[in-house]
Amino acid sequence: MTLLSGDRNKSGSPPMPRSSRSPRQARLQQLLIELRTAAGLTQADLAQRLKRPQSFVSKYESGERRLDVVELIEVTEGIGCRADELMALLMAAEPA
Repeated sequence: MTLLSGDRNKSGSPPMPRSSRSPRQARLQQLLIELRTAAGLTQADLAQRLKRPQSFVSKYESGERRLDVVELIEVTEGIGCRADELMALLMAAEPA
């Protein structure tokens, strides 16, 4: 494959391929939305608790952005649940 001059990132390397949204990622996004709304929180409410802009919540809920482990813990705490509870829900949704 030949790269065009515009096909490089800031470091000059070829761009990383974007991963497609996996069923597990989609389920995680859905769970985060369900838990937030069940807690009676809007995206703006949660963002305020996290001291982040509302767009932060919107982006990870829509899949535009992924959370790292530390961020995931902070989000679950902001919602009022524990990360291990979220993981249990996520894993329970997995086919055997």
